[in-house]
Amino acid sequence: MKLKSTLIVLSLIAAPAFASDQLVSKTREQVRAELAQAMQSGDMLASGESGLTLKQLNPGAYPATASAQAAKSREQVRAELEQAIRTGDILVGGESGAKLNEVMPDRYPVVVNASSKTRAQVKSELARAIREGEIVSVGEDARKLNEIYPDRYQAARHAAVAATSGEASQAPRF
Repeated sequence: MKLKSTLIVLSLIAAPAFASDQLVSKTREQVRAELAQAMQSGDMLASGESGLTLKQLNPGAYPATASAQAAKSREQVRAELEQAIRTGDILVGGESGAKLNEVMPDRYPVVVNASSKTRAQVKSELARAIREGEIVSVGEDARKLNEIYPDRYQAARHAAVAATSGEASQAPRF
């Protein structure tokens, strides 16, 4: 499997040289150094069909890059850790990816999210989404209804545009 990943990385590195007219010459040592650096930093593609790098799959196993590190003081990091411990916003051990406050909600305070929209606003947005086909269809492809049935929702889109421009009397009604 490692050989397959290595070959993929090497072919991706070498692809621009074949695609362009300019001759890019790298020595064998340079390619090996780039490969070793990619393996060390986790920038190699992971096995399987995910298309993710090793660092994306397991970020804790690879050092953070300089651009990813925030300039935080030790006190700020400690304060964030204490806050996460108090709220249970820490991952549970294992591979589940769940947080402590999700696994044991009775041990941690409930976080209440204040809604920024009224019920009437939400209902009007839902009605508009239904009317214009902005609802995700049932199935595994995650396409919206107006993408699957563009002919059904094209007239509704024109009617909505006409209604906002004052030409509602000429638009078709449903």
